[in-house]
Amino acid sequence: MNILLTGATGKVGRHVARSLAGSGHHVRALTRTPATAALPAGVEVVEGDLEQPQSLPAALEGIDRMYLFPVPETAHEVAALARKAGVRHIVVLSSSSVLEDESNPSHQHHRAVERAVEDSGADWTFVRPDEFAGNTLWKWGDSIRTEGVVRAPYGKAARAIVDEADIAAVVATALLEDGHAGAQYLVTGPQALTQVEQVAAIAEATGRDIRFEELSREAGRAAMSAVMPPPVVEMLLDYLAESAVTPGPVTDAVRRVTGRQARTFASWAAEHAEGFGGEAAAGDASGAGGVSGAGSGGSGGSGRSSSAGRSSSSS
Repeated sequence: MNILLTGATGKVGRHVARSLAGSGHHVRALTRTPATAALPAGVEVVEGDLEQPQSLPAALEGIDRMYLFPVPETAHEVAALARKAGVRHIVVLSSSSVLEDESNPSHQHHRAVERAVEDSGADWTFVRPDEFAGNTLWKWGDSIRTEGVVRAPYGKAARAIVDEADIAAVVATALLEDGHAGAQYLVTGPQALTQVEQVAAIAEATGRDIRFEELSREAGRAAMSAVMPPPVVEMLLDYLAESAVTPGPVTDAVRRVTGRQARTFASWAAEHAEGFGGEAAAGDASGAGGVSGAGSGGSGGSGRSSSAGRSSSSS
């Protein structure tokens, strides 16, 4: 079987490439910069760009199954080209946001790709992960490394954030095995953790004391607006507010599809401790760090102390 991976150098795509490299199947990886792809031995790396569908026909030649990274602007053309080339099954990296309100920009982004693949006539599998564990690195990594603090609104917002390796394992299984056509997998971690609890897990993994400072919605909006457009900021604030009242769903999709349990966030944090400035060895989450919180209510600014895990409180 011949498999094409798009988005092969992304957070999920790299894990998919590693999973498939020793599968005995021919794996071709599409990237804009083959020279710097650094993918596993045995993976054929070819140049191409989903934003430029005219670059894809050679990469699609002879392909049976395909992993599709979501680019809605060209999704219809890409899916049509794949089908024309003989691709029988497309596994789409989608998002849990497609289950939310249609006004949600993330819903619109990912559902557009799903519709394009549905319209192509190919068999499909939609892998819909909740929030990536790795997002905590880009959201909080700098402030944890430099100040030992996380500043965010809605400390009680709880989601079952998921290890990218688990998302990739679901994708790889759907590519390699029959029986996944028409499946829609909501992929989550094994438990919903509040933001305060996530910070506590990072503190434990790194052996550092990390402070959680609750921001009001207004302060959170101001901070997020520096790096995100207004519609995305409001979407994320609403997402956090809702998750503070009703924790995000927890599914067993990883176990059902792959046969093993989803990894915990604590395990992920231990493996990535260095990214947060920690010195703990990979896989060792027995550090002596703790988290202290200033406020934990969804409205922010309450002045109440909140803590989780190995913690101390401050008022």
